[in-house]
Amino acid sequence: MVGKGLLCVLSSPSGGGKTSVIQEILKRKPEYAISVSATTRPRRGHEINGKDYFFLSEDAFKKAIQKGEFVEWADVHGYLYGTPHASIDSKLKEGKVVLLDIDVEGGMAIKKLFPDQSLLIFLKPPSVEALVRRLKGRSTETEAQIKKRLKRIPMEMAFMEKYD
Repeated sequence: MVGKGLLCVLSSPSGGGKTSVIQEILKRKPEYAISVSATTRPRRGHEINGKDYFFLSEDAFKKAIQKGEFVEWADVHGYLYGTPHASIDSKLKEGKVVLLDIDVEGGMAIKKLFPDQSLLIFLKPPSVEALVRRLKGRSTETEAQIKKRLKRIPMEMAFMEKYD
């Protein structure tokens, strides 16, 4: 157990509203902290390195894995994503509530590593059609990328019962 903090994991299929929910929580609870994930995916136009994600090359990400710099990591939609220790350890020691926007596999890893300090919340989307609308509305992904994200929905939804 690290400090007295709490890791609050939010997961859902792509387009499920994780980012919007986290932004609203932070407006209402500015004392909460956010864990910034690392990824190898390309930066979207509005994203800021170090604020939204740590954007790494695949080589840099793999070196970080070898050095044990991630609490958890996974290959999602063909890109690597991970939660750096540096993004949560000090915040937990300070007793903070730390919000994590991570996929279901990452959520399970957090629950296993921090069973007494984690709360897993699954955001159930209203429908697959709503997810498609949201993903297309972002205008950040190609049709092929959207299809890849949509293929994961059944697998992701199967994890819902394992969440708190």
